[in-house]
Amino acid sequence: MKKESYFGVDVSPLSYEEIIADLQMRMEQNEKSTIIAVNPEKVMKAEKNTELRELINSSTYQIPDGIGVLLASKLKGGSITSRVTGVDMMDRLLQFAAESGYRVFLYGAKEEVVSQAKQNIEAKYPNIHISGYENGYVQDAKLVVDKINQAKADLLFVAMGSPKQELWIQENMNKTNVRVFQGVGGSFDVFAGHVKRAPLFFRKLGIEWLYRLLKEPKRLKRQLALPKFLMRVLFSK
Repeated sequence: MKKESYFGVDVSPLSYEEIIADLQMRMEQNEKSTIIAVNPEKVMKAEKNTELRELINSSTYQIPDGIGVLLASKLKGGSITSRVTGVDMMDRLLQFAAESGYRVFLYGAKEEVVSQAKQNIEAKYPNIHISGYENGYVQDAKLVVDKINQAKADLLFVAMGSPKQELWIQENMNKTNVRVFQGVGGSFDVFAGHVKRAPLFFRKLGIEWLYRLLKEPKRLKRQLALPKFLMRVLFSK
């Protein structure tokens, strides 16, 4: 897959459907795959942080989770045609696991969040096999890895916030038999019903950031990364 690059940070051009199809092939070949969400704020940080940049670029799929990356691709005549958000990617993977008989493990967040997320996911996808879960307050990686292996998980979702969750995956992925890893940030809170997503109108237009800004004005400083990023893309070679 030919990836696009913005200030040294790779971004995968694949859609949800293309990622699932590619993942299925890789899983059948027993290859491990990692998914990391990329947005303008993360690109700007990674440009100055070598460790973060290498962490992103070493992933299998760097999904364009942010309208800014989509707009940057359009400005540069790239091939990214749609956003691929972290929470929606997780949902597509859960559906894929339910339909294909793969086993899922959830790791991270508070006990009440991850356990409720598990219940809600099982209600949404009755055929899914969530073979285990653990809250994010269990810090002993060996205990968690042992539990994941005992659960014989095929897909692992880690909710610790970025880049902590991706660093955990990088450090422990080869100690498990898991084949698909995704760091999902606050997605467990969404599946648990503790955090409400932006209305569909905002999501379809790719302006969830605006909805969150209206709800939380203190996010303004973070959101300024978007216009800065786009201006740099526009005037870069």
